[in-house]
Amino acid sequence: MKKLRILSLALAGALCLSMLSGCGNGDQGSANTPGSGETTPAGTETGSTEGTIKIGGIGPLTGSAAVYGLATKQGAEVAILEINALGGLQFSLDFQDDEGDTEKAVNAYNKLIGDGAQIIYGCTTTNPCVAVAAETYSARYFQLTPSASSTTVTEGKDNVFQVCFTDPNQGITAANYIKDNNLGTKVAVIYNNGDAYSTGIYNAFQATADEIGLEVVAVQTFPDDSNTDFNVQLSAAKDAGADLVFMPIYYTPASLILSQAKSMGYEPTFFGCDGMDGILDLEGFDVSLAEGLMLMTPFNAWGEDERTKTFVSEYESAYGGIPNQFAADGYDCMYAIYEACTAAGITADMSPQDVCEALIAQFTSADFSVDGLTGTGMTWSANGEVSKAPVVVKVEGGVYVTQ
Repeated sequence: MKKLRILSLALAGALCLSMLSGCGNGDQGSANTPGSGETTPAGTETGSTEGTIKIGGIGPLTGSAAVYGLATKQGAEVAILEINALGGLQFSLDFQDDEGDTEKAVNAYNKLIGDGAQIIYGCTTTNPCVAVAAETYSARYFQLTPSASSTTVTEGKDNVFQVCFTDPNQGITAANYIKDNNLGTKVAVIYNNGDAYSTGIYNAFQATADEIGLEVVAVQTFPDDSNTDFNVQLSAAKDAGADLVFMPIYYTPASLILSQAKSMGYEPTFFGCDGMDGILDLEGFDVSLAEGLMLMTPFNAWGEDERTKTFVSEYESAYGGIPNQFAADGYDCMYAIYEACTAAGITADMSPQDVCEALIAQFTSADFSVDGLTGTGMTWSANGEVSKAPVVVKVEGGVYVTQ
């Protein structure tokens, strides 16, 4: 990060041991018990301290979207251990389970502020984040989300910022990438018309495709991520002669689509966005079905740079799995908050409202940028949107290969 370099291997090893002793045996389930509240590893035992900034996190630790919430929680924990080991300003994280539900997210927020949270980290998914953002805006709490990508999350709220790409940005970038790299002459789209994330990406994709002359021959929808039969959608794409299927959807329905496409002998190029990241870790999924899958993601866990390798090593030691983009986004969120707090002179005795105003000024400053796992020189606009370049990867041999 800016003014922060990767810790030495010896320190990284010590941090991993600290995480293991605080979190269990390294298994994802035992290492991160849903609803456990204050994060044990993020204590203030290491180094001198200048007080502890209390961060309240919100995301799904149980339910169908738990892989995302767990990743954002665990990625943040890795960063907090590193930050606290530096001495000086300390962080603590109290992460609450919202199960991906709007009402439960607001309840989690109310609990967090009742327990003294000064900064809100989250929510992980869009609809809960929109609801919580309305609350943080009214009460003047600074909020940074790792992964809620809809523009409605930040719209009209000067205190809410995103580390992830916005939905329109993903749709525009995907259409241009497919066109510029001649990935398909006829494109079909399958998206969830009941989901703000999926719909937002599709709308921008379609508008851009129309502008640049990318031929979309079939557009198919489904109502929610519990849908299990995609034969109608795949048949429409196949019958239209689509040689590329763009799917701005999450990994669960995507895994079923890939399986059903194979069953019907349909082998187009499948192209997804960041919500599909995590498909290789889906329990019971045959990874060979994803061979050749392309997706846009800000993070490649198989990258060769030292920062990525160190993060992956620490994460694997603590949780026993490969971190996905959501974990990396969570890691970057903590460092962005840390660097902003340091630059703004935030202290632990400041009110949440004073912290909020100071962080808004810092994030929107022309002099503020963050080098992270998911982007170099990340900056933020006044509307809360991050500026960073996407990465396109292709699944080859069960791993991501950067294109």
